[in-house]
Amino acid sequence: MLASRALLLKQAATVLSRQPACLVHQGDWGNWGNTNIAVVFSGCGWWDGTDVHEAAYTMYHLSRNGARFQIFAPNQQQMHVMDHMKMQPSSGENRNMMMESARFSHGQGMMQMQDLSRLDVNSFDAVIFPGGHGIVKNFNDRTDYFLKFFEVWTRTWSLSQSLKMSSFNKDGKDCKLHNDVERVLKEFHRSRKPIGLSSMSPLLACRVLPNLEVTMGYERDESSRWGRWPNTNMVQAVKSMGARHNIREPYEAHVDEKNKVVSTPTFMWETDYHYHYIFDGIGNMVKHVMRMTSK
Repeated sequence: MLASRALLLKQAATVLSRQPACLVHQGDWGNWGNTNIAVVFSGCGWWDGTDVHEAAYTMYHLSRNGARFQIFAPNQQQMHVMDHMKMQPSSGENRNMMMESARFSHGQGMMQMQDLSRLDVNSFDAVIFPGGHGIVKNFNDRTDYFLKFFEVWTRTWSLSQSLKMSSFNKDGKDCKLHNDVERVLKEFHRSRKPIGLSSMSPLLACRVLPNLEVTMGYERDESSRWGRWPNTNMVQAVKSMGARHNIREPYEAHVDEKNKVVSTPTFMWETDYHYHYIFDGIGNMVKHVMRMTSK
């Protein structure tokens, strides 16, 4: 009996020794590393750069789906620095978008931060723009308008009030993008390579690419079960740019198969706790971007 038990224990130990130390799903090993994705950041922080959650979730889902990715940002000063505690601009501070975005990088290999001016469409299979207010502040040459925009916001201490300024649609429609942002969007679109967009970033693509289908969530500021949609005037802005808007939940993505553009609302939805919906929405966006790279 003891000999039999010892033999069974030995056999079990042999089997376990052949298993990986971690049994977590490792992604699509068959294709791992065959897809290269460019990810474009605008800084670090929801109010003045790229949202940290959207950035991290994007990189996580790319890794989980077996993609290699490279981070890019413009090597220029951001429009201003926001105090994320007081929710107002900090006086006397200047920060560089590329240096701030490098906070997301471990500085090794594909994770090393690169200047957006060096992004070559021929080296990548797709591009993704995570959201955050850096999209409308730092990637837009109409800084005069956005300075006025956030001056009003800091006086009212209400994002929903400032986002409903009547001049936003007119100025948003006529805005000029950062040169490299516009170049990258047009080159990937012209090359029939997928473009992933989350949160506010559909504003960029709709400004320079014709006849897109995107989602920024709901079209009216109405409360859903766990949150609100205070930024719906941006939906009207993309419509005025000629895009077709599609209503989606924060955990969903809309796929424009014709233009190879995938978008998800994420933090256009205002929630205090339910970040797993944001995580799932970005996961769906990344999944469709990866699918389109194989076509």
